[in-house]
Amino acid sequence: MFWQRRLPHWVPDQATVFVTWRLAGTLPQPTPALLLNDPHPGATLARKDRELDRTPLGPRWLKDPRIASMFVEALLHGEAVRGFYDLYAWVVMPNHVHVVLKPNRKLPELMRWLKAATAQRANRLIGKAGRAFWQREYFDRWIRSEKELYSAISYVEQNSVTAGLVVRPEDWPFSSAAKDTVDKIAAATSSTLES
Repeated sequence: MFWQRRLPHWVPDQATVFVTWRLAGTLPQPTPALLLNDPHPGATLARKDRELDRTPLGPRWLKDPRIASMFVEALLHGEAVRGFYDLYAWVVMPNHVHVVLKPNRKLPELMRWLKAATAQRANRLIGKAGRAFWQREYFDRWIRSEKELYSAISYVEQNSVTAGLVVRPEDWPFSSAAKDTVDKIAAATSSTLES
């Protein structure tokens, strides 16, 4: 296990991971110690995530279809072209991102690449070059069972419905729910069971 700023990170090799990160400036100040010594970090994250989904505070740059599309392209490029991870589910919300993936490299390396590449492009689109786009920290949790995998995928793909943005998950264009994910879920299940 290692600590990066305030959150502990521990991702065993070959683990599938649920990862969440937010736009810079979208958490109330001071940053709440959401998960430190929390006996139920998943439930706490879900509760806080629902609260933050509905907050009018902070930037909502990911609501811009140009920025959301650019992020999705980078995310898919990381899987298909660079082979950095196997991607199982994702959603781009107005102020944060959720992803379920199986890293083929160290997670901090992947996060650094994805956040840096998308921050530079997004800042050019909005005319804010050189400013922080993403919050430095991210939350990760490795998935330990098939049940957890299905739960994480469902949580991610239902997030736009839970936030009141759409009625059906497949109606949110910046989500794996808008694509055919049956094959990805089957692949995720078989690789989780093999690990």
